[in-house]
Amino acid sequence: MRILYAIQGTGNGHLSRAMDIIPCLMKHAEVHILVSGIQGDLVLPYQLSYKMRGLSFIFGKSGGVDIWKTCIRSNIRKLVMEINSLPVEDYDLVINDFEPVSAWACYVKNVPCIGLSHQLAVLAEEAPKTDNNDVVGKLILKNYAPNTAQYGFHFKAYAENIFTPVIRKQVRDEAVQNLGHYTVYLPAYDDPRLIAKLTKFKNVNWDVFSKHNHRPYRTKNVSVQPIHNERFIRSMASSEGILCGAGFETPAEALYMKKKLLVVPMKNQYEQQLNAAALSQMGVPVIRNLNERFDIVINNWIESKRIIEVDYPDRTQEIIDQIIDKHCSTAMIRDIRKSG
Repeated sequence: MRILYAIQGTGNGHLSRAMDIIPCLMKHAEVHILVSGIQGDLVLPYQLSYKMRGLSFIFGKSGGVDIWKTCIRSNIRKLVMEINSLPVEDYDLVINDFEPVSAWACYVKNVPCIGLSHQLAVLAEEAPKTDNNDVVGKLILKNYAPNTAQYGFHFKAYAENIFTPVIRKQVRDEAVQNLGHYTVYLPAYDDPRLIAKLTKFKNVNWDVFSKHNHRPYRTKNVSVQPIHNERFIRSMASSEGILCGAGFETPAEALYMKKKLLVVPMKNQYEQQLNAAALSQMGVPVIRNLNERFDIVINNWIESKRIIEVDYPDRTQEIIDQIIDKHCSTAMIRDIRKSG
């Protein structure tokens, strides 16, 4: 059996989750990996069968998605060519983590597409919603990567097909301690904005991982370094708390490590608004931006000792087994088990 596993390459969350999902898929079949997008920083330790441009959202420098740059750098002609040329019909199963090329190729060629992503979970009726009725954002989220079956990951298992987060083995195996610093990952803000804000809190050592700089340096009580997977995990695991965007993987890993968490959802990013609503329900403090009026919230968070308790068991193989059993034919499953 051959499986195409297609991963969204914008940001690092999808790629982080893929590191644990790919070995689970490989226990069942020959796995071909597709990554599309131009904003990822992580490199998968697996050979890619397809690396495509796809359709990426471009991070800005003042707290949100840069809509203008996203439009300018989108190549619709190239996207259509990638969709038409991808041989999804050659695979027994296509599993899609919010990846548009394979999703639309399946749609055009009438091939089943199994959605397995956080985005599908936030769209579920049972998941928390925001008061911000972002019609355009909701439309994009629903139609960016169409699918024929939906499975999702969220901060809680809100419904039958929604699972708690995949916590990477790297994170599960990391020793957790508290060395007193605060880890920061806010890729939608540039370094000058972050430094101007963080240096106001003089009694805190901030460890910033920057998408906008390729050399480490220090300014007062703020150290800045480029994004590096292993160093980032070590920094989180040894921190007092984590200040980050309202994405999914980093907040989930922070909660798993029992770290204090403060999130800043990106502007023009409906998914992060929904994540922020879910985290707020759980008791995680949320600020809309880094404006001065939220300084008191940041200060209160620094002074606080509150930890949000979660239970995120390692069920990745079980989830993948469940999906394979449901969407592969009986004969195909019998052949897989014989070969195993």
